[in-house]
Amino acid sequence: MDKSSSWHSHVHHDGSGNYVSMLCPRFGDEVTIRIRTGLDAPIRRVIVRTFPDGEQVFTLMTAAERTDTAQWWTAVIPINQPTVHYRFILECDDGVWWYSAASITAYDPLDSTDFQILADYDSPDWLHTAIFYQIFPDRFANGQPNNGSAPIKTDDHQITPWNEKPDPTVPFPFVFYGGNLPGITQRIDYLHALGVNAIYLNPIFTAHSNHKYDVVDYENVDPDLGGNDALITLRQTLDERDMHYILDIVPNHCGYWHPWFQTARQDANAPEADFFTFTNHPDEYLCWLSVWSLPKLNYGSQELRHRIYENDDSAFQRWLKPPFSADGWRVDVANMLGRQGATQLEQEVSTGIRQAVKKSKPNTYLIGETFFDPTHQVQGERWDGVMNYSGLTLPLWYWLSGYRRGAHGFKGEVVSPTAWPTEALADSWQSRLAAMPWAIALQQYNLLGSHDVPRIRTVVGENDALHRLAVTILLTFPGVPGLYYGDEIGMVDSPELQARGCMIWDEDQWDHDLLAFHRDLIAFRKQSVTLQQGGFQILQVEPDTIVYQREGDREHIIVVAHRGVMPRKQRPLPITHGNIANGTQFIEYFSGQIAIVKEGLFPLPTQPQ
Repeated sequence: MDKSSSWHSHVHHDGSGNYVSMLCPRFGDEVTIRIRTGLDAPIRRVIVRTFPDGEQVFTLMTAAERTDTAQWWTAVIPINQPTVHYRFILECDDGVWWYSAASITAYDPLDSTDFQILADYDSPDWLHTAIFYQIFPDRFANGQPNNGSAPIKTDDHQITPWNEKPDPTVPFPFVFYGGNLPGITQRIDYLHALGVNAIYLNPIFTAHSNHKYDVVDYENVDPDLGGNDALITLRQTLDERDMHYILDIVPNHCGYWHPWFQTARQDANAPEADFFTFTNHPDEYLCWLSVWSLPKLNYGSQELRHRIYENDDSAFQRWLKPPFSADGWRVDVANMLGRQGATQLEQEVSTGIRQAVKKSKPNTYLIGETFFDPTHQVQGERWDGVMNYSGLTLPLWYWLSGYRRGAHGFKGEVVSPTAWPTEALADSWQSRLAAMPWAIALQQYNLLGSHDVPRIRTVVGENDALHRLAVTILLTFPGVPGLYYGDEIGMVDSPELQARGCMIWDEDQWDHDLLAFHRDLIAFRKQSVTLQQGGFQILQVEPDTIVYQREGDREHIIVVAHRGVMPRKQRPLPITHGNIANGTQFIEYFSGQIAIVKEGLFPLPTQPQ
C-alpha cells in the first residue's frame, strides 16, 4: 500500500512535542495543538472538536507556517477535564473528513479513537530512558554455584547442576538450578556493560515452585533466592550504577500452602475464609484456570484489600519503601484480577492498587500482564502500561513467522496457511496506539518474548537476520524496551525447559556479534530523545516491508523493516508525506552510507533480509 498516494496520507498528528505543546499538562492549562497537511490538500478549513462535560465544542484552527513539505494548522484548547478528547474536522473541496487517532474517515468516528491528553498525570521521570532486562531468578546466575557434577539436595528440593538436563521424573515447576539474587548482584556489571539500566525480576517471594507464582508469603524473599538481605544488597548495587528494578507480584491468586488459605480451609468462619471463594468448603474453591494449587483471591473482602494493597505495610507498599525501595511492580494476570463470574471488581481493584502504590512512591512504574486488548486498563487511571503483547509482540511474531493462536483448553491452534499481511501489522500497531493517550503509549512495556512464551530466536526459526530485525523494531518503537535474559547472546528454547533455560555464562558459547549488535542499538536508543519520545508515523506498507519514522525536533529517524527471503530491490521511497524536505540528508545506521532526499524521494538502497 503506497502510503503517499493521496492527500490523506499527508495529514498527520500525534501526541509528541511537534504537535502538542505539553505532554503532561495540569488541569486549567491551555495546550497548543498542531496538525500538518499536504501542500496540495483541498482543505478549506480545519476544526478541532473537543468534548468537555459531554457536549462537543468546535474550535477553528489557524493556518500557520507553510513549509516546503507541509501546511501547518494550530489552535489552543483548554485542559478542562481529567481526559481531554479531541479529533479534527477537515472541510475540503471533496467533502468533509474526520481525522482521529485511528485514521481519516468520511464518517464521524467513535470517541474511543479520539486523540487524548491527560491532565495532572505524572509519568515516572526515569522511564523514558529505561532499557529493561527481565530475569527469571532461578535460571540467571547462582551466587554460590554448584561446581560439582552431582545434584545438591536441599531441605525440600534438589538442585540440578547448571545447564544440565533436568531429571525427567521431576515435575517442571519443581526443577531448580539454584539461581539467586546474589548471582544477579554479581552480574550487574555485565548488564551495565550491555546498556541495561532497569531490571524486571520474576517473583522472588517465598513459594514452593521455581517460578514462585504460588506465593506462600508476601512479606519475605524466598530463602532459596537469598532472603531479604540479598534484595537489600541488590538494591544498593543498582543504586551505585543509577539502575532501577521492578518486582513481580501475584495479587490474583496465592499458593495452596499460603497460611491464609490453610486457615480458610480449617475454619469457615475465619476472616481469611472471605479471601477465597469456596463452592463446597473446604475442598472445592475457585482457582486460577482450574489449577488446584493456585486458589483465586476474592476482593469482595475488605480485609484482603487492606493486606494486599491498602495498608501502609501491605504487600504492594512495603517493598517500595527502604531498605528494599523497589521502583515498581509487574502485576501478574492483570486482565483476570478481581474477576470471577458475576463479581467483576477489576476496575475497582486495579484503581485502588494504583492509588495505593502512587501514594507510597509516586515515581513507581506499574505495569499489568495481559495478552489481550488492554485499552480499558491504560487510560491513566490504572496501569502505567502493560506487557505489550497485543500492541507489539504478537503482531510482530505473526508478521515474521506466520499467524498462529491458541487458547486455554482448546486443542491445537488457529493457524493461517498464508503469510500474515504487512498491512495487518501496520493496522494492529496503529489501532493499539490510537486507543490510549500518547503519554501512556510511551510507557508500554515492549518485549519480544518472556518466560511465558518462546524466545524470539526460536520464534523466527533461529534466523539471525529476522532476530536482528525484531530487536531493531523493539528499540525503535514507541514505548519502553524490555529484553529477556539471554536473548542478546542467542539463546533459544530447550526441549526440557522451553524459554526458561539457564543463562549461558560460557563466553565461548555466546554469539558475540549479536551481543555487540544489542549493545550498539541500546546505546543509540539511550542517547536519542527522538526514539524515546518522538512521534510515530507509518510511511510505507509493502508485501514484505514496512517503513515508519520517529519524528523529533528537527530530526527524523526512518526504520525500514524487510522480512522477505529475497532482498527488497532498490527503488526510491516517497517521503514528502513524512514532512521530510528535499535536501534532507540521512546516514544509514549500520553502514554509514549517506542518502539525500531529492524530488520528494528517498533513494532507498537494496534491503537485505
